[in-house]
Amino acid sequence: MASIQEALELIRRGCDELIVEDELVKKLAQGRPLRVKLGLDPTAPDLHLGHTVVINKLRHFQSLGHQIQFLIGDFTGMIGDPTGKNQTRPPLSRDEIQQNAKTYREQAFKILDPDKTQILFNSEWSDKLGAEGMIRLAARYTVARMLERDDFGKRYRANQPIAIHEFLYPLMQGYDSVAMRADVELGGTDQKFNLLVGRELQRDFGQEPQVIVTTPLLEGLDGVNKMSKSLGNYVGISEPPQEILGKLMSISDALMWRYIELLSFEPMTTVRRWRDDVAAGRNPREIKMLFAKEIAARFHGAAAATEAEAAFEERFRHGRLPDDMPQFTLAGAADGLPVVQALKQAGLTASTTEAVRMIEQGGVRLDGARLEDRGLRIARGQTVVAQVGKRKVARITVT
Repeated sequence: MASIQEALELIRRGCDELIVEDELVKKLAQGRPLRVKLGLDPTAPDLHLGHTVVINKLRHFQSLGHQIQFLIGDFTGMIGDPTGKNQTRPPLSRDEIQQNAKTYREQAFKILDPDKTQILFNSEWSDKLGAEGMIRLAARYTVARMLERDDFGKRYRANQPIAIHEFLYPLMQGYDSVAMRADVELGGTDQKFNLLVGRELQRDFGQEPQVIVTTPLLEGLDGVNKMSKSLGNYVGISEPPQEILGKLMSISDALMWRYIELLSFEPMTTVRRWRDDVAAGRNPREIKMLFAKEIAARFHGAAAATEAEAAFEERFRHGRLPDDMPQFTLAGAADGLPVVQALKQAGLTASTTEAVRMIEQGGVRLDGARLEDRGLRIARGQTVVAQVGKRKVARITVT
């Protein structure tokens, strides 16, 4: 068992905020496994690397011998988390949630030890509350306190509608912590309000309040915006290993260290040595490849990661793509430049229609990975190597 100081060092890695550290030290000093909670609403079938930041933190606690409680929000998913939304979010059906939940479990177990992970569904206790229980729970919190939440407050001041059921979401997430008697709850920085509600409700129910550990929201491949499928700056964990490796090799050298801190399982002693090596003249590309292979292997196995590396090297190092390729700097809107427009403006296709056709036929690659989303937008500040067919290639920077 790690010492308290060693445990804190691991828990602090990539942690944005720890509320309250003194309370965590006291809990660790009790010498018993802590109940560590992470709740995710299965609102989409596939996870990307941004989602795994907080799951990695859960793995840290698991490696320290604590009881992991992976909560699937099949009840709260029907409400719809309003966090960060400027409009009411449409709730999902139970069937949609159950299907997504199955995929979530399979993907999460590529990071967590399934034999040491407790899977829970919050419908188990939330369904039993009934109308009377919901009313009694709602009586424990005020509208004024709810409006302290940033997104609710902004929508209220802008005269944008807030549905009553949206107020129930933080309450039900907080009640999960009561039902699970959580010692620690993890979440992204955007979940801080909801996590604090859990602390207050636990105290109100006579329980010792949970410690909160928040993790940062991971920047996407552009290094600017939060990783998001809608922005096209994501790395999906179910993508082929060649695409995972190719996308990670495209990130900037500065962003590489951010990704390594939040996503790599290499100890910080190794990461510090890597930084020293680069400062002494080692090519950061070598470190980036070590990291990209680690991530590809995590989700597809070591053999697949090695094959992906060989394919990448063949394509980029051994002359498959020319070093003197044409370079284009193209203007993009605030949300970037549609890839079909980029291909046309760079002369790689004669029209956007041809660009769409080539994407649908699998003939377009970005940074070595086959492009499948014809609606992708290249973010401002991002540079990509675009290849159409076998011979047309260009380096495109969007400004």
